[in-house]
Amino acid sequence: MLLWVHQRITAEYGEVPLVPRREAMHELISTILSQRTNARDEDEAYRELRLLGDWDAIAAAPVEVVAHAIRRSNYAEQKAPRIQATLDAICKERGSYDLEFLAEMNPQEGLKWLTALPGVGVKTASLVLLFNYAKPVFPVDTHVHRIDTRVGTIPKMGEAAAHKALLALLPPDPPLLYELHINLLRHGQRVCTFNNPKCGKCVLRERCDAYAIYGDAVPSFKG
Repeated sequence: MLLWVHQRITAEYGEVPLVPRREAMHELISTILSQRTNARDEDEAYRELRLLGDWDAIAAAPVEVVAHAIRRSNYAEQKAPRIQATLDAICKERGSYDLEFLAEMNPQEGLKWLTALPGVGVKTASLVLLFNYAKPVFPVDTHVHRIDTRVGTIPKMGEAAAHKALLALLPPDPPLLYELHINLLRHGQRVCTFNNPKCGKCVLRERCDAYAIYGDAVPSFKG
């Protein structure tokens, strides 16, 4: 089923080569900023954060200064201390902010190391490992979770559980995993939205459980 989903949305949105979009620390911190925040505000929050200086300067800055810098990101007051704690933990353990050692770890080791950092969950860790180091992991964001639950690829479960459930249904092929993630993200943003999904335009509707039940009146998603 999930490979059928991959085929259909790749035909709709096109192939996506696995090429790192930014360096690993940028990916890590931006993904923390992205939680419940749109891409434009995430980028602006990251840009203003880096105006404070290098990672050492950001880690040492007063927390209210960091929160102000990332104010375009929702829940900035919560994210600021998490970011500083993450920077502090990385520097204390590694002596720098270079994450290239993750390239030599297997996926399980990499996930364990990253999720031990303050404020870093499995989604953020999976994004860094797949996007930057082509590890065979599958990040499950709100769009991926919503589409796969509605279609019926997985039963209703939390995002954390969905990482393991969906990965078990897929081959350990990083380019495929990356392409599927990106195209599901696009589909969730454009068609299978949280409210009022555009089912009439959906290339997955012929095998979608939610569409079979509700037709064009699929309700808002409750994960």
